[in-house]
Parts: sequence; structure tokens; C-alpha cells
Amino acid sequence: MKKRTFCALLLTGLVPLLAACAPYDYSDRVSEIRSDLFLAETDSFSLTLSCVSREYPYADDGIPCPMTDIVEVSIVLTQATGGTVEVYCDDGWGGEASFSAVFGDYRFSQGVDEFPAGSVSLRVVQDGESHEIVATSVKTEATITPDDALAVLVDAEEETLGRMKQDGVFCGEFCIRLLRRDKNYYYAAVTDGSERTALLLDAETGEVLARRVDTL
Repeated sequence: MKKRTFCALLLTGLVPLLAACAPYDYSDRVSEIRSDLFLAETDSFSLTLSCVSREYPYADDGIPCPMTDIVEVSIVLTQATGGTVEVYCDDGWGGEASFSAVFGDYRFSQGVDEFPAGSVSLRVVQDGESHEIVATSVKTEATITPDDALAVLVDAEEETLGRMKQDGVFCGEFCIRLLRRDKNYYYAAVTDGSERTALLLDAETGEVLARRVDTL
């Protein structure tokens, strides 16, 4: 009986110590996550649909705000016509896309309650001509999650994150974006409003492929 009492007291005393040694939880310090990309292509255009959770208002200032879920669609025409481009989804969202002179594409975004998974059926209307397409996710079973990418960044940039703490409290925000080039990558960045450290990760192995530090 005495042994049980002693063990109970010992465990009670260890709880604060174990809590103090627990890893810092950065999950509430994320201000943007691009979790998936859907691609489709026809003879007339190429389309990219991004699933994004982003703070509002959006500011690269090191202070995370509540996030909202939005879909962002980019449409690049094979041949510019100067006409209108619209995009609609079977899930009930859609409308006219705006032309971006900076990027040379048509862009549409809208808040959603749920992101698509695997594939998504879309209707693109170009100058009154309707195209029914299916955009497919770039993710595979081997693609790591945004949480995994965040964990890689936290582990690789321990010293950087330490500089961003004030009185033991982390004063920064994270951005995790799935990218697609020849294969899948993750852009993983952290900023405190004065500096930004960004990593390019292999989206299957989590390997750090490149690192960049910018002064804001």
C-alpha cells in the first residue's frame, strides 16, 4: 500500500515536468495551407484548382488569424480571345473568372464548406462555349500531409523558431503549400514579420531540397 502511494505521488510530481518537456504545439500558428491541387487540360485551356485554408485578413506579419476554406481556380487559355471565362462546379459554386494581366490567366475564388477529394467535375464556359471536364488531384498515396511538412520545417529550423520566441512564446506564423512542377513538392515557410525562412521539400520523402531566408 505504501509502495502504491509512493508511486502515485511520484507520478503526480512528474506531470508538470513532462508537460514542460512536451514539444511546443505550433498547429495554431499556421496562417495558410494549400492542401491539394487538381489539374485538367483540353485543347482550349489548362486548369488548376487549389484547395486553400487561409487567414483573413491575409498578411505576412507573423500573427495568425482565423482561417477560411476557399477554392482558387486558374485557367490558362491556349489562345487568347479577350472574351469571358466562367467556371462552375457540381458542388454548387462558380461564376465568372477575372483576367490577371500579371500572370496571364483567368482567376476565380470562392469560399467552400468542404474540399473535393480525388477528382472534381467542372464546367468551363469560354466565350459561350461550354466544356465539361474532370480535374484530378495530384496527390498520391506517397504524398505526405501538410502536418508532416510542418513537422519537417519545425525539426529543421529549431534555431530559427527559437529566435522567434519571446518569453517562451512563439511569435510567428507558418505557411504550407503543396506545389506541382515535374513532381509534387511542398513550400514550407515561417515568418515573424521581420524575416522569412522558406524550405522546398520533396512531397514524398520530406527531404529538404532548398532553403531561402528573406528579410521583410
